[in-house]
Amino acid sequence: MGRVSPTSPRVRRNRRRLLIAVSSLVTVAVVGTVAFAAVDLAGAANGIHHSDAVLPTAASGVPQDEGEQNILIMGLDSRVDEDGNPYPQEIYDAIHAEDASVGGYNTNVLMYVHIPAGGGQAVAVSIPRDDEVDYAGAPGGTQRGKIKEAYGRAFAAKDDELRAAGVSEDDAYQRARDAARSEEMQTVSEFLGGVPIDHFVEVTMAAFYRVAQAVQPLEVCLNHATADTYSGADFAAGPQQIDAAQAMAFVRQRRDTKYDDVFLTDLDRTRRQQAFLVSLALKLRDAQTFTDFGRMQQLLDTAKQYVAVDKGFDLLSLASTAQRLAGGDVTFQTLPVERFGTIDGESVNIVDQKAIAAQMEALLHPAPAATPDATGAPASDAPSSTPSPTSTVYTDSQQPLRAGSVPCVN
Repeated sequence: MGRVSPTSPRVRRNRRRLLIAVSSLVTVAVVGTVAFAAVDLAGAANGIHHSDAVLPTAASGVPQDEGEQNILIMGLDSRVDEDGNPYPQEIYDAIHAEDASVGGYNTNVLMYVHIPAGGGQAVAVSIPRDDEVDYAGAPGGTQRGKIKEAYGRAFAAKDDELRAAGVSEDDAYQRARDAARSEEMQTVSEFLGGVPIDHFVEVTMAAFYRVAQAVQPLEVCLNHATADTYSGADFAAGPQQIDAAQAMAFVRQRRDTKYDDVFLTDLDRTRRQQAFLVSLALKLRDAQTFTDFGRMQQLLDTAKQYVAVDKGFDLLSLASTAQRLAGGDVTFQTLPVERFGTIDGESVNIVDQKAIAAQMEALLHPAPAATPDATGAPASDAPSSTPSPTSTVYTDSQQPLRAGSVPCVN
């Protein structure tokens, strides 16, 4: 398959600054790592996929402050790499997944990361994958469905169209992937109230596994013992060190098949994904990760094969904010779900789109801090900068999670 190769920018060697850059949560660790390796490995990052996907703009809705950055992280459940090639068999075995013939192009991880201008606290908003939404471009004639399926529906429709027009298989595949990214981003933007998306980072399951493999063991913490034959999860309660295969089970588990008193949902899986990123950032912050050339080469190879970003993404541009993000100056939120339902035989999340848009507006543009009264206490009627979810399906998995230390999750 063809691969678009970006032009590497000329940058000065500044190891301390780059070491900070790779710690950034907003690049899911992989892309930030490339920024470091691109200099230390003499520009070897030329192979990373840069996409022609169209990014939603601020003109479609919420106004954008100068200097802020908004990044959409898309984690695919596809069983192939960025060129459509199968994974090595050992990856399928490790992640308890079928081969390349099984699975589509669902975005099982959707995370909107907002970095405000002027050094304010960043927020990463997880979008539950089964939220029922309107599709921006009605891919294949489908106007509404699960938000995770916008990508796959657009990919299939565009791929069919291009191949019918006689476009080569390789070219059709890459152009269809770009159309899928554009559709997913536009659908997310409109669903969240017209928010801008300045950049995107797309990762596959193999990328998560390879990064975890390069830095294992990772520390996680669970509120209770749990096991699941589908994902391969089998964990004790409390803090523990896990290897790469266990890390994949950790982020994929959404049910318990062993303990009668443990009930998990997709919202718990979303919480696990947030906790995984926190633990990964903490591990990457360890300087020893970046003094091992073999480990750095492994991370770079992972980014080349299993990660895609937009053409305008400057891998070094986040260096000024990355240190505080890795240190804990970022909060994870999960969008509220009103209730679980069934539509056309499919399990879906029923949501209040208007309430979600209002919540996003408050998160992206919080009200000014209350002015203290004569006693020095803040005004009691001041609005909260972070609205509390109003969901009737509300569990600990939807409480805000602050980065900086390993959290205990269900």
